[in-house]
Amino acid sequence: MNKAGTPDALSRFLSGYDPLPGVADELKRPDGTMRPVWEPLMRYVAGKSPEQLARAFARGDQYLHDTGVYFRQYSGAESTVRNWPLSHLPVVISENEWDGLAAGIAQRAELLERVMADLYGKAELVRDGFLPADLIAQNPEWLRPVVGIKPRSKHFLHFLAFEIGRSPDGSWFVLGDRAQAPSGSGFALENRMASSRVFHDHFPKSGVARLAGFFRSFRDAMLGLRGPADGRVAILTPGQHTDTYYEHAYIARYLGFLLLECEDLKVQDGKLSVRTINGPKPVSVLWRRLDSRFADPLELDETSALGTPGMVAALRAGAMDMVNCLGSGVLEARALMAFLPGICEHLMGEPLKLSNIATWWCGQESERAYVLENLERMMIGSALSTKLPFDIDRTTALGGKFRDSAQGPVTEWIQREGARLVGQEAVTLSTTPAMIDGMLRPRPMVVRVFATRTENGWEVMPGGYARIGRGGDPTALAMQAGGSVADVWVMSKTAKPADTLAKAPAGPFLRRQPGLLPARAADNLFWLGRYVERAEGAMRVLRAWHLRLEEHGTRTVPLVSALGDFLSTFGHDPEEPIPTHLLGQLDAAVICASKVRDRFSTDGWNALNDLAGSAGRLAERVHHGDDAAHAMSVLLRKTAGFSGLVHENMFRFLGWRFLTLGRALERADHMAAVLAALADAETPAGGLDAAVEVGDSVMTHRRRYTIESSRETVIDMLALDRDNPRSILFQIDRLREEEEQLAAVSSRPRVGEATRRILMMQTMLAVSEPEQISTRRLVRIRRELAAISEALTAQYLS
Repeated sequence: MNKAGTPDALSRFLSGYDPLPGVADELKRPDGTMRPVWEPLMRYVAGKSPEQLARAFARGDQYLHDTGVYFRQYSGAESTVRNWPLSHLPVVISENEWDGLAAGIAQRAELLERVMADLYGKAELVRDGFLPADLIAQNPEWLRPVVGIKPRSKHFLHFLAFEIGRSPDGSWFVLGDRAQAPSGSGFALENRMASSRVFHDHFPKSGVARLAGFFRSFRDAMLGLRGPADGRVAILTPGQHTDTYYEHAYIARYLGFLLLECEDLKVQDGKLSVRTINGPKPVSVLWRRLDSRFADPLELDETSALGTPGMVAALRAGAMDMVNCLGSGVLEARALMAFLPGICEHLMGEPLKLSNIATWWCGQESERAYVLENLERMMIGSALSTKLPFDIDRTTALGGKFRDSAQGPVTEWIQREGARLVGQEAVTLSTTPAMIDGMLRPRPMVVRVFATRTENGWEVMPGGYARIGRGGDPTALAMQAGGSVADVWVMSKTAKPADTLAKAPAGPFLRRQPGLLPARAADNLFWLGRYVERAEGAMRVLRAWHLRLEEHGTRTVPLVSALGDFLSTFGHDPEEPIPTHLLGQLDAAVICASKVRDRFSTDGWNALNDLAGSAGRLAERVHHGDDAAHAMSVLLRKTAGFSGLVHENMFRFLGWRFLTLGRALERADHMAAVLAALADAETPAGGLDAAVEVGDSVMTHRRRYTIESSRETVIDMLALDRDNPRSILFQIDRLREEEEQLAAVSSRPRVGEATRRILMMQTMLAVSEPEQISTRRLVRIRRELAAISEALTAQYLS
């Protein structure tokens, strides 16, 4: 390759790029010349060797992996978490061209607002014939209980997304509107972070428009909707099993909003509040990320397990604002696009600045006839579908044919069910360059752009993200179908300064306290600590058991048998070198952490996943004895790594305290169980040494007690030593310290049931002598620890 940037190098680099015949692609204009906006990036890429490009792409992939970006791919009833499929080359659009697109998007956003206001208000569009009544009344997304509700903010829509594509002649058109619960803005931001790492020495000096200003405007608009009351902004997610949950957690962290599920919320006296560890607190703005019909089982879908009873009533009472208002999914129906040009002329007195894909509703005689005459260039599908025109399945027809030939003639289908069908022009999508196996290859693409309402009107994100097809097939753009995604660069001729979400503070510095902690988040952190500690305790006993099994070569030796019985009591099958129950405990910890991704560090998340993944891989190949003992040592080191990250890096906010409470309770209970089993008078020889080993106190015991282990020395060190982090008393001291901190910021009684029980146990242990801690008392300690757990749950988590 010649010197970077020379015309010869660029032409040689592009020689392997052969656009699909007849397709106007993003890199080249219809006359075959390169679009000037692409030239700086292409010269930069052409100046890199294949090895340099591979390293650059790997930087972007590593960022996405380390950050934990993923999407959930569904196959039937099953789903799997997949790595984010980044197409490393961005889609590049000039600033002048984007300004025209943004004007069209802003106009369209305002048009949809007016249509929404009419459909849930006076319904003049239906009355005056601009919309067929059937298309609205039969749409499951049109929600009758919402009719007549006037949003507190005076607006139904605040955040929208639009799918746009480029036609062969270079013009842009809208393929679909997203008003229900638009996703992707957080993924657009992550794409930008990844692409800025891929092109780390090119991006800063390029003229790429920055995204932070858009998110700052959106955040400020949401905060402005809170009103004078003590309200809060929250993101409402369906939960971790939705395909875009990562984005919900990411954007909540980025914007500083609460991330809630419907079970976190309750409506009382027409007001919405979130359940927190300090009781209910008002929520006045809800960015809804689940479909409308699931939001309220009282007035919408009674089978919904995701909803909050009374949500519609809270909207009706004007106690909150919702982004976007319930029922906005009606705007996404394919058939609506057939009527938007006329509605725009009627409501706004001007034509659409950004055209729709050509659409005909087959419920009208002339339109149906036109579709039948032009079937070869039509996509026929459900009029109420919200899928994009290229999302072809067995219920759609393309070019006059079904994919499933057994469905019969398309013409008969249209004549029979015309009112339920829509015809849309089978568009040919523009292609964009993608690096495939070291060569540039053309791939079809669409761009998703975002608009937010601000006090100055609609603002459009300068960019977005592009969906890239896996091949030449334009119906394989969706990630579920194997497509990928790319950043979108809006380019100016001058470099753009770095931007951040933060604004310069006015007035003196004020230290802000951490926000509210929802009870559900606290509960998941509490159980995350318990599951990790429970797994660690099992690993220590398993290692001791495998070492003694290796030493004696048989399970009939009394101590080996006693350790096996102990493991069985806690659900671990000694027949398995790494028991399935242990893997289940680690999986449960991952599930708890996944439910609080917005409150959990990326390093901690990756460390926990690495621990669970390593355990699963080791379980497939290790054997009893030394092999399994070594595997336990590996897992214990990884557990210590996770615990160290949590202890050293996690801010001491309320959530950390619940995680710590969970760990302390579980460690105290495990040690009490170990001592009851291995320090009992009936325990076989070697049990005391095994207890000290499981308690990770061998060196300290030898230094402190030069005599042979005795029950008193072991009990003193593992039950009553305030300086030993493995002892029961140490954990009770920790419980008291953390619970006092919670009580200090809680509106609940300072000396509650949990506090009383902790104090009583702390006092009992502090004044006890080793010989007083009998096996029977250890059993009572375990029962009392369970009672403390129940008291903490009742006091803070219920």
